[in-house]
Amino acid sequence: MTFQVSDLKGKSFLDLVDRDNNILEPFCCKGGTWLQFFSHSNTLCTRATRAITNHALIEEFRLRFFSYEDFSCLCGLYPIESRRYILYKCRRFNKYWNPRQDLISHFIQFLERNPKAFAW
Repeated sequence: MTFQVSDLKGKSFLDLVDRDNNILEPFCCKGGTWLQFFSHSNTLCTRATRAITNHALIEEFRLRFFSYEDFSCLCGLYPIESRRYILYKCRRFNKYWNPRQDLISHFIQFLERNPKAFAW
């Protein structure tokens, strides 16, 4: 219940929605809400979890710990490689683009077509 209060889940948590535009809250009973969409692949589930929690090895995450380094995106077009930039604009990850990356089905397609996104 406390997770549903937006102040307690953190500002870095990616809200995903279903086809009816309902926010999918993390839930573990009976396959959960969004976790069930990734259960067919451990790798996909890992990358999705990194992206959803914003704990991927991207420059936005590293900025929290190493503020003295260069955090520009490897594409060379953005000063900080962020989750939002990767999902919406980065040319390195343009094999699938859709303006509704918050829709769970589009988010999964993005991850499947960009296997290096949010991977280590």
